[in-house]
Amino acid sequence: MSSNLHIGLIGLDTSHVDGLTGLFNDSSSQHYVTDAQIVAAYPAGSPDFPLSIDRVAGYTDLARQRGVEIVESPEAVATNVDAVIMTSVDGRAHRALFERIASCGKPTFIDKPFAVTHEDARAIVDMARAHGVPIMGASSLRFVDDLAEALAEEDQGSIEGADFFGPMEIQPTQPGLFWYGIHTVEMLYAALGQGCARVQCITDDRRDAVIAQWSDGRVGTIRGWRTGNHQFGGTLHRSAGSRHIQPEIGRPKYVSLADHIINFFRSGNSSVAPEETVETIRFIEAANESRTTGKSVTL
Repeated sequence: MSSNLHIGLIGLDTSHVDGLTGLFNDSSSQHYVTDAQIVAAYPAGSPDFPLSIDRVAGYTDLARQRGVEIVESPEAVATNVDAVIMTSVDGRAHRALFERIASCGKPTFIDKPFAVTHEDARAIVDMARAHGVPIMGASSLRFVDDLAEALAEEDQGSIEGADFFGPMEIQPTQPGLFWYGIHTVEMLYAALGQGCARVQCITDDRRDAVIAQWSDGRVGTIRGWRTGNHQFGGTLHRSAGSRHIQPEIGRPKYVSLADHIINFFRSGNSSVAPEETVETIRFIEAANESRTTGKSVTL
């Protein structure tokens, strides 16, 4: 892989296109990345999802203005770059899009939501393994500086649990927690790791509350708002003390995410194990089932 990394985007229907092309292609950016550039993009969009298809034209123009070549297929992106970021905002589309580029063998980062069914998430990871393709999926909130610092502060003992909160708007094509709830799920998994055994959700028009028990007995919770409160945050509980998490402290979230993406592209080693990514999708699937039934659901 060249010292000046050439990156391709698949899907130009999200504000993440602005954030990432700003970091990689705009030399006036405060956090400009000097050794990587987005050079090609395919403007995928989903016709039945207004927050996807209605954004394609604007973000395609923005990418073009920042020096990105717009190409006619996912394959044309993958064959002409060193690595791929799948920015398509529609998690339903990711499996089919990845099927088209897997044989190219390029390291691929899949933006949230990685998938909107456990079956699709499992298929993507298995496909990547079969083709020897390094793959990674994550929310930018997983890597925010204040959470990373809290996880590294081990002077108060082992992590016993965690509580996170954030906005949780609902989009029918990305059901339940898959749209914005996925950010709080990813923060919870950054704190507690794999091994969730069961989840239960309480929901109404204004909010969701999810309580989850890990197989080792630890408990994590998520609170999602639909009331205009757009703050993210949480509390990390250790055996000898608790620590509040403030995601707005430190660098912008896209900067910390970009660090992990570039390290992944260059090393082939994901900051998040693919099996953990699959579990987060199953977690959301189970929480969504509990939203409907009100019952505890086993992962």
